[in-house]
Parts: sequence; C-alpha cells; structure tokens
Amino acid sequence: MYDIHGLNEECGLFGIWNHTESAHLTYMGLQSLQHRGQEGAGIVCSNGQNLIGERGLGLLTEALSQQDLATFQGYQHAIGHVRYATSGNKGIENIQPFLYHFYDMSVGVCHNGNLINAQSLRKELEQQGAIFHSSSDTEVIMHLIRRSKQPTFESALTESLCTIKGGFTFALLTKDALYGAVDPNAIRPLVVGKLQTGEYVIASETCAIDVLGGEFVRDIHAGEYVVINDDGIRVESYTTETTTAISAMEYIYFARPDSTIAGKNVHAVRKMSGKRLAEESPVEDADMVIGVPNSSLSAATGYAEAMNLPYEMGLIKNQYVARTFIQPTQELREQGVRVKLSAVKDIVHGKNIVMVDDSIVRGTTSKRIVRLLKDAGAKSVHVRIASPEFMFPSFYGIDVSTTAELISANKSPEEIKDYIEAESLAYLSVDGLIESIGIDEDVPYHGLCVESFTGDYPAGLYDYEERYFASLSERQKAFLAQNTQYFDKAGNQYV
Repeated sequence: MYDIHGLNEECGLFGIWNHTESAHLTYMGLQSLQHRGQEGAGIVCSNGQNLIGERGLGLLTEALSQQDLATFQGYQHAIGHVRYATSGNKGIENIQPFLYHFYDMSVGVCHNGNLINAQSLRKELEQQGAIFHSSSDTEVIMHLIRRSKQPTFESALTESLCTIKGGFTFALLTKDALYGAVDPNAIRPLVVGKLQTGEYVIASETCAIDVLGGEFVRDIHAGEYVVINDDGIRVESYTTETTTAISAMEYIYFARPDSTIAGKNVHAVRKMSGKRLAEESPVEDADMVIGVPNSSLSAATGYAEAMNLPYEMGLIKNQYVARTFIQPTQELREQGVRVKLSAVKDIVHGKNIVMVDDSIVRGTTSKRIVRLLKDAGAKSVHVRIASPEFMFPSFYGIDVSTTAELISANKSPEEIKDYIEAESLAYLSVDGLIESIGIDEDVPYHGLCVESFTGDYPAGLYDYEERYFASLSERQKAFLAQNTQYFDKAGNQYV
C-alpha cells in the first residue's frame, strides 16, 4: 500500500509467552501495529511441544480469520508479524512468521528491518547447498543458525546475530522459549512488557503493550537479546561492538503517536519538532496552520502554538479508502491523493496557509496537496517540513533505497519550492531534529540514525555500497564533500 507521502512502513513484531489466549492477544497486539505493514500478516503458536502457524495476504483482518485463530486453541506461546516488504517479493511465500520443522526442533521466526549483507550471505549459503523458499532476507538467519557448530540454539542464535548486518529486530519462537533481538545500533525498536496477569510480551512499539493493558518493562538495547521462558525473563548482550543509533524516522513518521521510544513519547517529539521548525522558519503573514494527516498533525500543532496562530483542520483524510485502490504506479499514486485527502474549502478559502508535513520524498504528493489547497481557494501556501531534507536513500528498512526516488538528491529547496508551486518552503535542521527528540547519548548524532538526512550510515552499506556510490547525484556529492568522511573536498570518493 502506497502512503500519500511516498514512504512505506516497515514491519511490526509481537510475541507472548505462556498465556492461554496467546493467539488472540497476539492478534490484538498486531492490530495496534497495523500501521507498520499492510501487505500480509501471520501468527505462529506453540503448546510446548508442537509449533503451528497461519498467515495470509492483506490487512490483518483479511489475512487471519477467526477460524484461523480457532486452530490455535490450547497453544500458550506465540509470535506474530505484520509485513511491509522492504526487500523480497510480495507473495504469500514471503509472509511471516516463517515456520521451520527440523528433525530435532521447530522454530518460528519473523523480522523487522533490512539485512544489508543478506545478498552476499545468501550467495555464500547457496554455494554451500542451502535452499531458500522465499526472497525475503529473513530466511538467511535460520540458515545461519542451523549451520552453526555451536552446541545450543541460543549460542547459535548469538553467533548468527553477529554475522548479519543492518537495522533489524527479530522474534523467534521454539517450544522452550521466546527470543527477541535488536541490531548493534538499535536502529529498529523492540520493547518488553508485562501483562496484569504476569505474562511477558515483546513488541515493536509500546502501543501494543498498552492496548493489552500491560506495563512497559524495558527497551531491548543495541546488541541485546531477550529470552523469555518458564523460568522468567533474561536479557543478554551478543556483542560489545555497539553504538546506539535509533532511527529518527521512527519518531518522524513510522511509530504511532502514543508510542514511546527510548523514553521519548512520539507525539511529544513531533510537537517539539513543530515548535523548533517555527523558531527556525516562521511565516509572518500566515492566517492559520494545517497539518497533512496523519503523522504531521502533532508537528502542526506545535508550529501553531509557537507562532500563536490558529491550528485548523484544513485537510481531511479518508480513512476508508480500499487499500487495493492505490496501485504502485506514479500516475495512480498521484490520482490517489485526491481520493485520500480533501481540502475543507470553507476553512482555507482566501487564507494564507502554513502547511506542515513530515517529509518530502518524491515531491509529487506535496505538489498535489498544494494544488488541492489552492484549488479550494487558499490565497497562499507556505510549506514547512518537520524533518531535514530527505536527501539520501535508506537501506535499513525503509522503502526508499535509490537516489532516483528522492527529489532532494537533485533539487535545492528553492527548486523544490517552485516545483511544488508553494510560496515558500523550509525544512527543520538536523540539529533541530536531534534536539527535538532529545536523546541524551554521548555518541554521534546523540544516539540517532539520521542517514537519510546526512548520508552517514552507522551500520555500514555492505551489499549496497557499490550501487550507492555509483548512483550519487552531484548535489549529494557536494553535500558529502562538506559533511562526511566518504568524500574529500573535491568530491572524490575515498578508497
């Protein structure tokens, strides 16, 4: 499903140990994570002896029926997944969790993020005789675990986690335990919660714990994994080579506003970024502030408060557009904006408007929204973006992995302003974003991954490196020459 902004969500994980209604609670947890993926969903359950699973394409309600859930009756342990494909095809074979039955054990596994060395690992594994049944990079870790010479499943898992690279979280289920793991930079979030009845859960966001009436226990930090079994809960480190770099896009765009990541509420962060944006780029002659639904609304309220301007509902999002309506072509994506968004004519007519959005990726959507407002009678539209310029591709689990997709890779803000036909355009600074989030870590970018704004990739590039450097635009090269280690001042790539 293509979002009106041109970004697509990642995936959502959930797991629970030792509850008689494990499948139904997992289903509820996944519903609260539906915003992270709408292409498919699945659940794998264990009764302490056997593992069984169900999965399907589409939204959770389409993918898993009540009849499917009934097959899990009597199973106390579960993991679940909602998927948006950042790599791999979109067929049923790629819907997770994957379930493997071996001669000595069964394992369910699901994954959020992207493994940036999956292609080379897969080639190496296939040369050793491995057979893959999907095009998803998630399958790689299971092959690594089974080929490990380590004496236990846990030690084989930790060895495999040290082999893969990228931004990722994993949930794995065996008959003996539930495991959750986070990459060495904590780019992708994973949290532990506890239900009122005492059972532990893991989830991609705290909102999935809240919806079940549970309480937050802790984040799983960079390079850590958690083991939950009948003995309780245990958190271990699988590597000491860690540097916290939480994806800033979780705060800007992906996470639900009621979620908390690394102690920072997402709504509060977005509102603060809107206030900082107003300080950096005020509009003096504006009559009102409007936000682009839904992830920009918090930032818009912050901007309005800081400018002492009324915040109005000038754009309305249709929440009930059939997800099959908008297809992955540019023409239909553009037409879909008018179906998904409409301007409130009586509110915007004759007004000078500040339109706050969270990002500009391809630019075509912003252009159509500006046109939508002007067609409704807006006198002027000043666009303010509550994040820095989206100038570089992401390889850690966001579906924007080529320079060609990014308008900021080739056009300046002034050129983009003219393209989208706005009266003015300004972005939040990188420092403004970092300070708005406010993570107090004494590491680069204060513990944030801001690769799409700086071209600085904390987990490296691996399989993507050659393609990345070959595709860089002159504007990207000029930026990197001034700001990162990869280029010298003449724009020449370091070897």
